[in-house]
Amino acid sequence: MHNAPTFVFVHGAFANSFSFAPLQAELALLGHRSAAVDLPGHGFEATYPAAYQAPQDLGALAAEPGSIKGVTLADNAARVIGVLERAKRNGPTVLVAHSRGGVTATAVANVRPELIDRIVYVSAWCPVELAVGDYYTQPEMAGVDPGAFAATLVGDPGALGLLRTNFRTADPAALAAFKDAFAADLTDDEFRVFLNTFQPDENLDAGTSADRAQAASWGRVPRTYVRLAADASLPLAVQDRMIREADALTPDNPFDVRTLEGSHLGWLVHPRPAAELLADLAAL
Repeated sequence: MHNAPTFVFVHGAFANSFSFAPLQAELALLGHRSAAVDLPGHGFEATYPAAYQAPQDLGALAAEPGSIKGVTLADNAARVIGVLERAKRNGPTVLVAHSRGGVTATAVANVRPELIDRIVYVSAWCPVELAVGDYYTQPEMAGVDPGAFAATLVGDPGALGLLRTNFRTADPAALAAFKDAFAADLTDDEFRVFLNTFQPDENLDAGTSADRAQAASWGRVPRTYVRLAADASLPLAVQDRMIREADALTPDNPFDVRTLEGSHLGWLVHPRPAAELLADLAAL
């Protein structure tokens, strides 16, 4: 058995384990084990229709089935639980979630808190008082423009049973909107490299009010929230609101709050500060 924890990473929407590779390398150089999870229908399980390749056939793409259809939040949680059960054999675990991955991490901690020695949200959804979808109606999200996703949505989500986005668009306005929302501090090349790691499909189940943080289980796990100071897609006001709500739910176990500079994706492209922050948490 080892005393040092294993970091288990959970990605956000349309993402996969691949985006954590540079961060995992930095952590390894600091002497830390880590494992990045591909949620069901992600990574090498994802669907990349031929119509998504160039030259694109958007009409065909709009009708092509996707493997992620029907995947639920419970399925995502089960995948992470399976990884945590294996990692726990080697000692403590630190579950690190980014963006929409926070919903999955919360669901895991609601049902299997004993598998997690610390949970870390990095500008991630931590629904406490509301379901994730309902936060989008709140004043803190008023400045967030969903236009980029709306403009590049392909097909009818209801008919497809999934969300499909054309990240391979060459539309300058859509690309500019994506960059402003997720990666304003990256170079154009860095941004396009990251964009090309995204997969076109995401599942529809982001949880309901029943999937909010539960004080009796989730609330027992030590937790850290890493604020991303220049995140335009999940603004600081929303991050701070979820921190406040969580602390009110379990005042005896408040968030340990840290802050990294940069955008929603910048910490993954330039990961050394994040790796050093996580290495510091491993000592807690």
